[in-house]
Amino acid sequence: MALVAFSGIRAFDVSVITEVWGTDRTDRGAPAFDLRRVATDTTPVPMRGGLTLLPDRALDWLSRADLIVVPGLDDHVTPAPTPVLDALRRAHARGTTIAALCGGAFTLAQAGLLDGRRAITHWNLVALLRAHHPQVTVVPDALFIEDDNLWTAAGTAAGIDLCLHLVRRSHGAEAAATIARSMVTAPFRTGTQAQFIEHPTPRTDRDSDTLAAVREHALRHLDEPLTVADLATHAGMSPRSFARHFTAETGTTPLRWLLDQRIAAAQKLLERTDLPMPEVARRAGFGSEVTMRQHFASRLATSPRAYRAAFSTGSVAGFVADSVTGSVSGSDVGSSSPIAR
Repeated sequence: MALVAFSGIRAFDVSVITEVWGTDRTDRGAPAFDLRRVATDTTPVPMRGGLTLLPDRALDWLSRADLIVVPGLDDHVTPAPTPVLDALRRAHARGTTIAALCGGAFTLAQAGLLDGRRAITHWNLVALLRAHHPQVTVVPDALFIEDDNLWTAAGTAAGIDLCLHLVRRSHGAEAAATIARSMVTAPFRTGTQAQFIEHPTPRTDRDSDTLAAVREHALRHLDEPLTVADLATHAGMSPRSFARHFTAETGTTPLRWLLDQRIAAAQKLLERTDLPMPEVARRAGFGSEVTMRQHFASRLATSPRAYRAAFSTGSVAGFVADSVTGSVSGSDVGSSSPIAR
């Protein structure tokens, strides 16, 4: 893993990258990562607030990286160093995955890597990115997106989401969840969620507890054929009102949220158990293996069987994941969790 450093990068993004890939969590079952701080040379790189970052590799080390991550910037229109832009172009030509957090999209755009491609940045910088780089197709409302092995993320917390997603993509949902638990952050937010939600009002404040209870109820009954109407009834709202309040609070629709949770539940079962595919599909609420396979193909670009082959931990059936806490426990017919059941 390579963190690309140059004067003006944001300390927060450097901290996120270091926390995800630079902390040893192998004692908790997380993969071992080799994170290197790469710059034009190994002299200290200044950051805002009197902080400095000490690089440990020069730019030629990027040829060895499996993943390159570019932090956001304090000044988004100041050009990055030419050697950095050249190195990023060479890395992309080699097929290396490159990710940019927040305003790091400006660095990729300066390198010409985003010309004709889709990208995202902080919602407050969308107009600036469009003005300075009109060849980029700027997506205004997402947490993170990918185009031609180039990943970009929205502001601040969305950078955490993208980093965890990249871990999940390469090492499985359990590895990402392990890191998320250590960071005390949400383990799963999809890139298609809105960047921000509506400002709370007294009414939505009152609704929030109800909607949180509905989401918990849904997680504990994923194996049932839940519909938006079912969830609205549980919330004591009309389906239209429920959908509106749900989207305002979470940034995504009830149906998309429910599907995301089903996929996440299936991923855990595939990683932690040797249950047959029809049973995995039933417990995750897909109803049939065919339906589960279709959603895996559309969302994850893989099949459930291929996912299990890549990420299975070798656990035996009977020791499975709780869908809400992510803990592992023995099978319990009386449990309220469909995955634990």
